[in-house]
Amino acid sequence: MLFRTFAHSKFAFFAALLVLSTPPCLADAGARPNVVVILTDDQGWGDLSVHGNRNLSTPHIDSLARDGVTLEQFLVCSVCAPTRAEFLTGRYYPRTGVSGVSTGQERLNPDEFTIGELFQDAGYATGIFGKWHNGTQPPYHPNDQGFDEFYGFTSGHWGHYFSPPLEHNGTMVRGNGYVADDFTDHAIEFIRKHREQKFFCYLPFNTPHSPMMVDDRFYDKFEDAAIDPRHRDPQREDLAMTRAALAMCENIDWNVGRLLSEIEGLHLSEQTIVVFFCDNGPNSYRFNGGMKGKKGSIDEGGVRSPCFIRWPGQIDGGQRIEHLTAALDLMPTLAELAGIDWQPPKPIDGKNLLPLFRRSQGAWPERTIFSIRGNQISARTDRFRLDAKGHLFDLRQDLGQTTDVASRHPDLTTRLKKQAAEFGESMRQAFDANTDRPFTVGYRAKTRLPARDGTPHGSIRRSSKAPNNSFFVNWVDASDHIDWPIDIGQTGLYEAVVHYTCAPSNVGVRIGAAANDASTSALVSVAFDPPLYAKPKERVKESHYFVKDFRALSLGTLNLTQGRTTLRLFASEPQGPGIIDVHSVELNRID
Repeated sequence: MLFRTFAHSKFAFFAALLVLSTPPCLADAGARPNVVVILTDDQGWGDLSVHGNRNLSTPHIDSLARDGVTLEQFLVCSVCAPTRAEFLTGRYYPRTGVSGVSTGQERLNPDEFTIGELFQDAGYATGIFGKWHNGTQPPYHPNDQGFDEFYGFTSGHWGHYFSPPLEHNGTMVRGNGYVADDFTDHAIEFIRKHREQKFFCYLPFNTPHSPMMVDDRFYDKFEDAAIDPRHRDPQREDLAMTRAALAMCENIDWNVGRLLSEIEGLHLSEQTIVVFFCDNGPNSYRFNGGMKGKKGSIDEGGVRSPCFIRWPGQIDGGQRIEHLTAALDLMPTLAELAGIDWQPPKPIDGKNLLPLFRRSQGAWPERTIFSIRGNQISARTDRFRLDAKGHLFDLRQDLGQTTDVASRHPDLTTRLKKQAAEFGESMRQAFDANTDRPFTVGYRAKTRLPARDGTPHGSIRRSSKAPNNSFFVNWVDASDHIDWPIDIGQTGLYEAVVHYTCAPSNVGVRIGAAANDASTSALVSVAFDPPLYAKPKERVKESHYFVKDFRALSLGTLNLTQGRTTLRLFASEPQGPGIIDVHSVELNRID
C-alpha cells in the first residue's frame, strides 16, 4: 500500500547516505553554520525598496542584499505549493507529487528527500514556523518530512490573521496575535533554545497572501497614501489591494529585523546563513519592475523572486549574480555551504551555486530553466524567455515581454521549443503518476481530514470559493453526505470525531461515519453556533474568507482494515431545517 514499507525505514536509510565533512571550499570556516530560510507568500520582486519601490521601506530585507549575495535572476514557480516543493527537494515540482495548491494536489510525496531531512540527519535541530502547504496527513506532515518542530498551518491559505487556530506538532492550538509576528516569535524562541546546537530554521510567512489583514500600526501609513511607482498598466491596479500589500510587506520587514537582531544579539551572525526569497509573483497588479505577469503566470513577473544569501565572513557581501538561478538550487547550495557531503537518493534538478559566489571563478555553463503551469511550459535562459505560446523575448532589452524576437533567433527558438516540448512530456508523465492518491490515515495516532480534502454531495457546498481553509455549509437534507478517499495504513480500531457547528433548531440530528463495512453514529445533543470571526483589520472589501470556531463530537469507533476505502459522513433523524456545518473529521487510532 501507499508508502507503507517505506515510511518506517525512511529516516534510517537516508541517514546512511550522509557523511559530514569540512566544506572543501570553506576549509577554514570552522564549525558548520546555522541556516535560517525566510520565505514570503505572494510578495513580488517589486515589493522591496531595494528594488526601487519608493512606496515602502524595507531596510532589514535590503540589508541582506547589502551584506550578502543578490541573485538577480532567481526563478520560483507561479504559485505557492510548487515553489515550496522545489525548495524542499531541489527537484521540479511535478516529480515530487505536487500538481496544484489544494484538494491533495499540494502534497509532497513522502519518499522525497527534503532539505529538512538533509539537515536533520546531519545533526541539526530543524524547525518550521508558518505555512507548510505540502501535505497535512502523516506521512505528508512536516514532522514526517524532516522537521522536529512545526508551528503554523499546513493549508494553502488561512482565513484569519489575528490569533487564529493553528497547529503545534500535530496538536491544535490558538495563535497569539498577528500571525507573522507570532511565527517570528516562535522562530526566535527556537533559535534561542538551540543556540548551542546547530539549527535549521525555516520561516515561511503566509503574508502578504490574502486576506489582506494587517494591524493599524502598519496600515495607517498607507491608508490614504499616493502610490508611485505603480503597475505598468495603472488602470489594472487596485489601489486598496496595493496599500494593504505594502503595509503587510513592511510588517514582514519589521519581523525580519527582529529575527536578524536576535541572531546578532546571540553573537551568531558569523555562524548563520540567512536566505530570503518569495514563492511567486505579486498577488495583484502593482509595481513589479515593469515585468509582465503576476502570481499564477509563468511570464517573468509571475516567477521572478528576490533572493539574498548572507553569511558574514564567508560570502563576500554586495555581490550581484546575473546568471540564471532558481529555488531548485537552494538545497544543493546550502548543503555545500554547510559541509554536508550527500548523495541525493533521487536525481535533483538544482545546481550548487557556490562557484558563482567566488569572484575568481570562470564561465558558468549556460542552462535552461523551465516554468510549468498545467500544460503550459515556458523556457528561460540567462538572456531569453520562450513563453508558453512560443514567442521569444530578449529580457535584457525587453523585460516587459513586448516584442517577439523569434524571427531574429530562429535556431535558438527551435532549440528552446524542442526542449520545452520534451520537458513538458516528462512533466505530464510525472503528473499522471500522482493523480490517484487517497488521503492517508493511521500513519500516526491522529489524522485530520479537513473539508478542503472532502467531496460534498447533494446540497452541501463550501463556505468559500477556494477549498483551502473552507468548511462545509448548507447541509439541509439527510440524503446529503461528504466523502473522503482514504488509505488506511494500519488495521485497527479508530475513533471518528467530527468538528461541527449546529444551530439550536437542528439539535438532535444523528451524524454518522462509515468506511469499509463499519459505521458508527452519535446524536448532536449540544447546540454550538458561534458567529464568524470579525474582520475589522481586513483592508480589502468583499473577502471570501470566513472563519469560526467548531466543537468536537465523538461519533464512536470504526474497525478499519488496511488498504484503500472511502470515509463517508452522513446524517439521519433530522430535527430541524438543517443539519450541521463541518470543519473536519478526525480518525484517531486506538492502540
